[in-house]
Amino acid sequence: MEKIYIYSISDSVGETSESLIKAALCQFNYTNYEIKKFSFVSTLDELKHILQESKEHKSILFYTLVEIELVNYIKEFSKNYEIKNIDLLSEALNSISETLNLSPKREPGILRKLNLSYFSRIEAIEFAVKYDDGKDPRGFLLADIILLGISRTSKTPLSLYLANKNYKVANFPIVPNVPIPKELIKAAPNRIFGLTISLDKVHAIRRERLKTLGFTSQSSYSDKEAILEEIEYANEVIRKIGCPIIDVSNKAIEETGDVILSYLNKEN
Repeated sequence: MEKIYIYSISDSVGETSESLIKAALCQFNYTNYEIKKFSFVSTLDELKHILQESKEHKSILFYTLVEIELVNYIKEFSKNYEIKNIDLLSEALNSISETLNLSPKREPGILRKLNLSYFSRIEAIEFAVKYDDGKDPRGFLLADIILLGISRTSKTPLSLYLANKNYKVANFPIVPNVPIPKELIKAAPNRIFGLTISLDKVHAIRRERLKTLGFTSQSSYSDKEAILEEIEYANEVIRKIGCPIIDVSNKAIEETGDVILSYLNKEN
C-alpha cells in the first residue's frame, strides 16, 4: 500500500485538526500513513515551506486557519498540484456568520487565549478558597488583593467575586486580641483594603444569622457593645496599616468589588 502523508496545519495548537484526522482514519483499515502536524503557522512564508514539501509525495491537507490570505493560498496551491485539501474551519465560520449576520474576527489563537483566561480564573478561585479567613498567612504575600474586616463584612463572597475577575484574593477577619500575622504587615498597603460597616447594619445581619442557625439572639456575637468594640478595634488596625477604607454598609458585593478594581486601576 502506498504511504500517504496527512498534513495538519493550524494557526493555533492544532488539536481540533489532529483529533478529526484521527477520528476519520479509525474508519479505515489502512495503517501506511504519517500525520505531519504544523502548529502556530502565522505567515505565508511558513505555509509555503510546508506546502512545497507536501507536493513531493501523496498528501492530504487538513487545516484550521482563520486568515483569509493563508486559506486562499492553500486552496490555490492544492488546485494547481491536485492535492486534496479540507478546510475544517471556514464552513463553520460562514454558517455562523450567515445565521448571526455578523462577520468573524478572523483572529488566530482566540480559543487558546480564552482557555488561558479560564484556567487563570479557576486558579484564582482556588486561591481564594485556600486563603479564606486567614487560614494560611503565607497567602498574604502571594495575593493580588487582601481584604480586612470584622465578621459579616462580606469578605468571602467579595473574595470570590474578585477571583472570578482573575485576581488572587486573601482575607483576614479582624478580631480583638487576635494578633495581626507578620505576613500581613509585610504586604504592600496598596494591595490591602479595609472593609468597615455600621453598627446597626452588622447587628441586624448577625441577629438574622443566629436565627438561621437556630441560636438565641442573646449572644456576644450579636451584642451591640461587643460589636462596637470589634468595629473600633478593626478601624484602629486598618488606620495603622494605612490602607484604603471602604464602607460596605449599603453596598452590594459587586459595588464594593468595582470600587476596589477602580482603585487598583488608578494605582497602575
